[in-house]
Amino acid sequence: MKNFLIVLLGPTGVGKTDISIDIASHFKCEIISVDSRQFFKEMNIGTAVPSELQLETIKHHFIRFLSVHDYYSFSLFEKDVLELLPELFHNNNVALMAGGSGMYIDAVCNGIDDIPDIDLSIREKYISLYMEEGIEGLRATLKILDPEHYAKVDLKNYKRIIRALEICESTGRPYSSFLKKQKRKREFGIIKIGLERSRNDLYERINSRVDEMVRMGIEDEAKKLYSLRNLNALNTVGYKEFFDVFDGKTSKGKAIDLIKRNSRRYAKRQLTWWNKDKEIKWFKPEQVKEIIEYISLVVSPPSPLYGP
Repeated sequence: MKNFLIVLLGPTGVGKTDISIDIASHFKCEIISVDSRQFFKEMNIGTAVPSELQLETIKHHFIRFLSVHDYYSFSLFEKDVLELLPELFHNNNVALMAGGSGMYIDAVCNGIDDIPDIDLSIREKYISLYMEEGIEGLRATLKILDPEHYAKVDLKNYKRIIRALEICESTGRPYSSFLKKQKRKREFGIIKIGLERSRNDLYERINSRVDEMVRMGIEDEAKKLYSLRNLNALNTVGYKEFFDVFDGKTSKGKAIDLIKRNSRRYAKRQLTWWNKDKEIKWFKPEQVKEIIEYISLVVSPPSPLYGP
C-alpha cells in the first residue's frame, strides 16, 4: 500500500489546528507541525500552540522542541521530517503535516538545493550596510539582486534579507533560484489540502485570536523574553510589538492594534505564497466531511469495475 503525506495548510487564524485533529483522529495518524513559530519552547501564547488536550489527543512532532537560542532552518526541517516519515509510515500509510510556514512546507514537498557556505567577509559587508543605511539599504540592494525573493521575504526581518544577499553575492545566483529547483522525487504521495475563509471572516478571527492572546497573558510572556529580544526567533508578530511597549516606543493599546494588523498582513502573504500552487485542493473549514472523503478517495481509490 502506498504511503501518503497529507499537507493541511492555510493562513494564520483559519482554523488548521481543529481540522488537523479531526483528520488525524479519522486516519489514526500523528501530526507533523509545520509552524516555524511553534518550534520554540519559550513561545506558547503568542504562537497559538495547540492546547494540552489537543497535544494529548494526537501525538504531535516539532512543537516546542527548540530553544530560541538554537539555529534552525527549512533545510534542517526537510532533513528531520524525511528521517521521521519512515517511522510513521511503519505503523500507518498516512501521516499528516499541518501548519502555515510556506518555505518549510515546500522544503518537505519539493526539496531545496544545498546552499553553499558563504564568505564571512560578505556577511560582514551587509551587516555594515545595515548599520550605516538601516534596513532600507538592505531592501534596496535585494530588490536589485533578487526581485523575486524581494517580493516574498519578510521585509522587516533584516537577518533574512542579509542571508539572501550574502547567498546572491557568494554564488552569483539569485537566492530565489535555490528555492525553486526541479522538484525532488519523494517515495510517498503528497495530498495538499488548503483551508480558506472569506477575507472578512478571516480578519475577524485573527482580531479575536489576538484579543484572546492578550487575555491569556501574552504581555507577561513577552516580558519574560524581553532580554532575548535581539534573537531572530523573537522577531515575531505578537512579541516584537510588546517589546516596543517595554522600550517606551508605543502604548499597549497601539501594540495590540499593530499585532492584529501585522497578523492580517502575514495571512495575506501566506495566501500569496500558495496562490500559484495548483496541487492544493481548497476547502472551507466547515467541510471536514468532504475533506476526509477527498483524502480517502486518493489514499484508497475504489477498485475498477470490470464487465462480466
